[in-house]
Amino acid sequence: MTENDLLYALALQHVPNIGDITAKKLIAHCGSAEGVIKEKKQNLLKIDGVGQVILAELHKSHHLKDAEQEIEFIKSNNIKVSYFEAEDYPEKLKHCIDGPILLFQSGHINLKQQPIISIVGTRKITTNGIAFCEDLIEQLAVYNPIIVSGFAYGTDITAHKAAMKHDLQTVACLAHGLNQIYPKVHKKYMVDMEKNGGFLSDFWSNDNFDRNNFLKRNRVIAGLSSATIVIESAEKGGSLVTADIANSYNRDVFAVPGRIGDSQSLGCNNLIKHQKAHMLTTPLDVPYILNWELEGVSKPVVQKQLFVELDASEKLIFNYLKDIEKQQLDSIAMNCELPIFKVASLLLSMELKGVVRPLPGKLFEVI
Repeated sequence: MTENDLLYALALQHVPNIGDITAKKLIAHCGSAEGVIKEKKQNLLKIDGVGQVILAELHKSHHLKDAEQEIEFIKSNNIKVSYFEAEDYPEKLKHCIDGPILLFQSGHINLKQQPIISIVGTRKITTNGIAFCEDLIEQLAVYNPIIVSGFAYGTDITAHKAAMKHDLQTVACLAHGLNQIYPKVHKKYMVDMEKNGGFLSDFWSNDNFDRNNFLKRNRVIAGLSSATIVIESAEKGGSLVTADIANSYNRDVFAVPGRIGDSQSLGCNNLIKHQKAHMLTTPLDVPYILNWELEGVSKPVVQKQLFVELDASEKLIFNYLKDIEKQQLDSIAMNCELPIFKVASLLLSMELKGVVRPLPGKLFEVI
């Protein structure tokens, strides 16, 4: 991306009322951000969904001047910028309609060729939540996942610290520009974060600190990852917003169940209750449901038994798959009227018996 391309992309990103979806629509029509800025207003108004309010401030000169100042900040702070059409833009985020047109990053982030999971949850994490989060990352470390979170109090910083402890790459998505860190007490983790991972943001250095930015930031956390894991959550909270966004992107969501009545488990229990998340009771549920494989280790060949004994639930699943052929875990659970967590366990048992086999995309079929 040339400096001129960056200048106009920044200017377009800076225009009020033009969000990422509209910006992408305008760029697609005009060929580039520069083309949008230089196009006549009457021509842009012909684009479906683009009206006077959206274009009201597009041609004001201060956007380019502000963009020049932001480029100076980017240069002086060695910040990497990724454009949504560029090869270095995060692959999974490319498939999100509202993904940022520009991402700013510091540190040594490499999002290629590794599984990526987001871990989110309450800022008021309990000792049980901390223990589960740390155990989760410890057991998943063998798969070398990238751990994404929001660098906030509670669950976020617990996940980042556990990832660093096990030498995993960890990425913090910020709700502000890269000129600051919130909360300030977490500055002490910055150096270690940037050694193997770092910070991502789609906010400028002069963007005002606003609580609404946290909700906007959550789409990046959900969009970067193949799955979002909610450790603990009250009945309402930002982590539930992240889970909803992940569901809208057709990404997997996991939730750790808690005791009925525990305030920091209400959100997770509701996600599971309304079938918006897989129940996560053991760390190994994650690689099993996501169909991860250890690098350099092939799955053992399972010898199909000539006479296999199946219990009633296994027979139900077997007969369903035999008639429908390959099917996803969620669909199997729904059509067999069994809980997802039980179906996951049954499928593992049936795989070991040589009756079914997993396929990419959480699909299963009868052998």
